[in-house]
Amino acid sequence: MSYQVLARKWRPKTFAQLVGQEHVSQALINGLDQDRLHHAFLFTGTRGVGKTTIARILAKCLNCETGVSSKPCGECSSCVDLDDGRFVDMIEIDAASRTGVDDMRELLESVQYTPSRGRYKVYIIDEVHMLSPQSFNALLKTLEEPPPHVKFVFATTDPHKIPVTILSRCLRFNLRRLLPDQIADYLKTLVETEGVETEPETLTVLARAADGSMRDGLSLLDQAIAFGAGKLVMSDLEKMLGLVDHEHVTSMIRALAAGDAQSLLGIVEELVSQSRDLQTVLLNLAEVLHRVTLVQCVPGYRDPERSDWDAIEDLAETLSAEDAQLFYQIAIKGGSELGLAPDPRTGLEMTLLRMLAFRPAPQEAGSAPSSAPSRPPARTGQKAKPAATASQSKPVAAKPAAAKSRPARPAASEPAKPPPSAPEPEAGRPGEQAAAPPGSDWVTLLKELNLSGQVRELARNVQLKSRSDDRWEFEIAPALRHLGSAGCVDRLGEAISNQMGHPVSIRIIDQENSELQTAAALEEQKVRNSMSEAEKAINDDPTVKSLKEQMGALLVEDSIQPLQ
Repeated sequence: MSYQVLARKWRPKTFAQLVGQEHVSQALINGLDQDRLHHAFLFTGTRGVGKTTIARILAKCLNCETGVSSKPCGECSSCVDLDDGRFVDMIEIDAASRTGVDDMRELLESVQYTPSRGRYKVYIIDEVHMLSPQSFNALLKTLEEPPPHVKFVFATTDPHKIPVTILSRCLRFNLRRLLPDQIADYLKTLVETEGVETEPETLTVLARAADGSMRDGLSLLDQAIAFGAGKLVMSDLEKMLGLVDHEHVTSMIRALAAGDAQSLLGIVEELVSQSRDLQTVLLNLAEVLHRVTLVQCVPGYRDPERSDWDAIEDLAETLSAEDAQLFYQIAIKGGSELGLAPDPRTGLEMTLLRMLAFRPAPQEAGSAPSSAPSRPPARTGQKAKPAATASQSKPVAAKPAAAKSRPARPAASEPAKPPPSAPEPEAGRPGEQAAAPPGSDWVTLLKELNLSGQVRELARNVQLKSRSDDRWEFEIAPALRHLGSAGCVDRLGEAISNQMGHPVSIRIIDQENSELQTAAALEEQKVRNSMSEAEKAINDDPTVKSLKEQMGALLVEDSIQPLQ
């Protein structure tokens, strides 16, 4: 007997064996048991989620020789023939190959005849959206009032192409994409029954590669077993699927955080030499950045479906929240444009280099000299200076529309004064920090600390309450208390100790009664002041006044942006 592929061998034959789609199976089970069945069903959903399988199970339930029920016996001749696909009263039609109106008329002529063996004639029309408009029109009347011995079951991956006149005559069920753990659990049962030797994580990898389709998961499993000569080995899966291991992706993110273009290109060269799927590289990069953002927003977050969370936490400390969001967006966009590149390697390299070119400034504009080493690991001097200059000049060039809307405005340069005129670094040199009074000097000291990621966000949102030689006490708003995890507090204390030159312990307490003068609050106030100055400068500009008076011009308030 010839080999039967797993997708056919393990096709569910009862509702109990069906994986997922409980919302569909429960409705059909109740309808069968209570004898309240519609005459036309429409199953929609992506490939491999069970549309045709449910249609066949429904046909078996209707024609089992023991009676109509949701639990066919599976042993009578009708059930056996239905499972084998040779039951004469179950008519399966591929609408993609029989789209013409003549084909539909021929089918409808047979509808009037009673079943040869079973109780019902069941017409299963797959990819029904491929029928021509004339075929749909010919089907309308029969579909609305079919003979009592006929049931129609339609399946489609694109319900939007079906006329509403057809949709209104059907009972519609939308089948959902299967979750990776649902596919993995089913594959585990299968390999245990088949006696296939597996390594940990292989079934999870296959389930994720299936992308919500059980049929794709079974086909990939068939391919993997053949590739591994009867075994499921992770190294074989990596070669077969072109997978990118987690270490490559984390190394890539560390190189991005360090601004190390040379290391990035080296990683790409290694991936190309290993024949990895470069489209998968960007997808994996985006997936890891998503997990990094989860950890940054919810410290201690864990998803049991995925591992390597310790490495993710390290990356969350290395990357700032701004960088993680920007890199994610560029990775998603670059993945969609990879097919437009001269070749996949060029597309991947340009996407990674774009991440470096457009990353935001790591610190405030007034601390340019210390911005280069602000992200661990430190960058080399030759690479850091151009990157910092480009980042600092970016905010000025990022609002071309706002700049053009200020014709001949003498006061336009006033909001741009803070960077050159900010005196704080001069008033708080590193050698004078120990003698500075508590309070506002924390903002100045913060600019000198080598902080990034969540630790930097914690430092920006606390106010120094008191300090002694070996103990500093900060206040934080209760709503932001989640930033002060034990690990972040320890790292902040280490940074302060390194800056002061002796051990310093820190304590963070909640403060609910007053507004805190934190670095973040001061920055926000500075932005509000700059916005007010910009609005006043625009409204007082003679050209703007003239345009308003002579031409009835209106000023779009949301378009006003202060020069940085």
